[in-house]
Amino acid sequence: MTATESPYAVYPSLRGKVAFVTGGATGLGAEFVASLAAQGARVGFADVDDAGAGRLLDRLAGTGGPQPLYVRADVCDVAQLRSAVAAVEKGLGPISVLVNNAANDTRTDIETVDTPDWDHGIAVNLRHHFFAIQAVMAGMRGLGGGSIINLGSISAHVDFTGLPMYIAAKAAIEGLTRTMARELGPDRIRVNCVVPGWVFTERQLTHWVTPEVREKLARVQSLPDNVMPADVARMVLWLAADDSAMCTGQKWIVDGGWM
Repeated sequence: MTATESPYAVYPSLRGKVAFVTGGATGLGAEFVASLAAQGARVGFADVDDAGAGRLLDRLAGTGGPQPLYVRADVCDVAQLRSAVAAVEKGLGPISVLVNNAANDTRTDIETVDTPDWDHGIAVNLRHHFFAIQAVMAGMRGLGGGSIINLGSISAHVDFTGLPMYIAAKAAIEGLTRTMARELGPDRIRVNCVVPGWVFTERQLTHWVTPEVREKLARVQSLPDNVMPADVARMVLWLAADDSAMCTGQKWIVDGGWM
């Protein structure tokens, strides 16, 4: 479905812009890629899931939006991440929208976490946010501005357990957002953080959405509906577009009224 066929907002300012999404092959990332492309943005995305990326590209072929560019890259490897940014800039042009999405919320027994586990958890959930920002800054300055959107998580604010590295990283992303908004504001580069609630992605439904989880969400959310990937993507689109031109350094919560 193209943006013009959707009942939701169309953002003319996104048409023709270059966006880069980390972890864009599946889940929330794939929704961001598809939603940006439907707005007419030229989207590059990085992931290590070749099969998932292929399925996404097949799904988007012929939908009317620009076909996204997939670059295989492990965001935990800073050199690969920088190369992916360079490949997207070479193939599509200077990046004006960065969506730092890649993450891993695998549950962990705190008794067994060792130093390599901790370092990997921080690398996959936090470190790449900074180095992706660093990699796109020059191009955004050359464009006269840009929008950077970091993905946080409600888990840093509520009663989740079994996710020590993930939650520490997601809390840190909010601080990183605030300081980078100050650092880059003079260049008209906006930096915001989107904080989703429990989003019903395929991964969540397969691994962690149990009847007990559904019962809990019915109690803690103000709204009775499940938070879906498209709900989060619509917030990302608004922050990516010029409609949010004076919004920076903030966290934007999409959680059905849990927090």
